[in-house]
Amino acid sequence: MSGFEGFRYDGKRVLVVGGATGMGAAVADLAQEAGAEVVVMDVADVSRAGATSVRVNLGEQASIDAAIEACGGSVDALFACAGVADGTPGIERINFIGHRYLISQLIDRGMLARGSAIGMISSAAGLGWESNFATLSALLDITDWDASVQWAHDNGMADYMHMKQAMCAYVAREAYPMLKLGIRINAICPGPTDTPLAQANKELWLEFGSDYRRDVGTAPSTPAEQAAPLVFLCSDAAGAINGQTIVSDQGYLSAGLTNAFPPAGPVAQFLYGRFG
Repeated sequence: MSGFEGFRYDGKRVLVVGGATGMGAAVADLAQEAGAEVVVMDVADVSRAGATSVRVNLGEQASIDAAIEACGGSVDALFACAGVADGTPGIERINFIGHRYLISQLIDRGMLARGSAIGMISSAAGLGWESNFATLSALLDITDWDASVQWAHDNGMADYMHMKQAMCAYVAREAYPMLKLGIRINAICPGPTDTPLAQANKELWLEFGSDYRRDVGTAPSTPAEQAAPLVFLCSDAAGAINGQTIVSDQGYLSAGLTNAFPPAGPVAQFLYGRFG
């Protein structure tokens, strides 16, 4: 690797889970533009020129197994982009447990080999994972599908915030054992982004931080703006980055933590689990 070549994906095979719309679709677009062979998995129909489409329901273990069989081959970069909002049945499976199972199966089958990378889409809602790590570790220790689902329900954590916290904790905790296998794992925590899912939850998701954006003169991020850092994290150019969750929110939470934008302070303190 030399110079800009490290940012490209020539000769690489990329799997985008949740690549039909939104940020996942933007990831697939950018990976293709960077030279990758792209496989898109989604529960929705996927129509993408030059890409292989595989149907998967992350809420069903058997569907994930079948999708992995259909994918076959090796995967140089896995982008875990699928997600749903609170109120969706099976949210604990779709937003975390299904992604984790798919990753473990790809590793066990040798499809994610040395030199590969994983990029996940978390959320600002997951940033409080550190203060909740002791509890989240109990979930991360459970590898059985049904037991994981049961634990999430029994502990009142089968919701958007806790599954995003679980994802952030998973990225941090698994970075070391995965790197021993030659696999890197990172995530992004996007700020408000104009996707179909966000539009369906517009009052909550797109109004978040709107006072900050008005003040600095910006709009909610586009899917492409969030895809760029995620694709970078799985490129060779990011070889030194591992176990990190990158906050891509236009600086809103940092402005709150430092009191540069005081209205964001209480929200930032809450999301990071810093109440002192």
